Amino acid sequence: MGTIRRFEELECWKEAREFVKLIYGITRKEKFGKDFELVSRVRRSSVSSMDNAAEGFHRNSSKDFMKFLDYSRSSVAETVSHCYVAVDQNYINENEMERVIQQADMLEESE
Repeated sequence: MGTIRRFEELECWKEAREFVKLIYGITRKEKFGKDFELVSRVRRSSVSSMDNAAEGFHRNSSKDFMKFLDYSRSSVAETVSHCYVAVDQNYINENEMERVIQQADMLEESE
């Protein structure tokens, strides 16, 4: 297996990208989309999961990289928490929430 040279090659970054796509998809729903504050928060936290993996990759040490992967995981947890608010407000259904949880789990396994 070769050396990873770009953050785009990281499995955790790829999974985070899929997570962001999922979040943007569910936040486009009409009812959800009207809650501008929640949409902004859930999108920001999901994108942060992707950004932290990329930023950590370009840090000067493995220790820093691991710290940023931890930040990424925290952002995923924050996103999932926001999605529970969306379920409680009937913006998304239980099946959509399950997809969010499954993708979050896949992301966690890749880190």
